[in-house]
Amino acid sequence: MHKNIEWDAPGNDSVTDQFNTDTPYPGAILSAHYRSCNVRVKVEAYIEDDAVSIGTVVALIDAHGKRHEQFHELALGDMVRLPDDKRSIERWHEE
Repeated sequence: MHKNIEWDAPGNDSVTDQFNTDTPYPGAILSAHYRSCNVRVKVEAYIEDDAVSIGTVVALIDAHGKRHEQFHELALGDMVRLPDDKRSIERWHEE
């Protein structure tokens, strides 16, 4: 079962607004923002009718570039739904 996550609106970092993106495929790594944290999700399935990827959280990186095993209600290994309109460009942080 997957967690219902309230993803941050991607705003100017929206992948779908800036690129003609391909349909996510199993094994692809997608990014989204959750409470200002970069979240990487490894796609396990894509539901085309809903434009949603189902996948596992494989990285949680806070606004300072620090990696976490858990960030608020989200943890590494959690299964989540990631709608296409919430996918975002990875934010890079200076070391």
